Amino acid sequence: QVQLVESGGGLVQAGGSLRLSCAASGRTFSRYTMGWFRQAPGKEREFVAAITWNGGNTYYADSMKGRFTISRDNGKNTVYLQMDSLKPEDTAVYYCAADRPGSSRYPLGPYDYWGQGTQVTVSS
Repeated sequence: QVQLVESGGGLVQAGGSLRLSCAASGRTFSRYTMGWFRQAPGKEREFVAAITWNGGNTYYADSMKGRFTISRDNGKNTVYLQMDSLKPEDTAVYYCAADRPGSSRYPLGPYDYWGQGTQVTVSS
């Protein structure tokens, strides 16, 4: 089992950048596919990005391509989401998620483990 803790959210003006981090517990982090999702008020949770266990493959939702970058550091048990050119419509709670090793559900899941989320607010 893995526990996930997100950080790095906050308030930023449109056009700005934020980098979210997701720290994972457990010795098997390097075997997990990792993903980022978000949920805006009154909307369903949506997929943002995913990365394979070794970082060799990444996948993005169309609206995030070219603006967001997912990466991971297995030595630090951490996955990142670099968000650039932020827009007010990016305002949401952002969640990281982990998919157990050996599953074939990359990139969209479903994912097995979830963090508590971090709020990102983009002002116009």
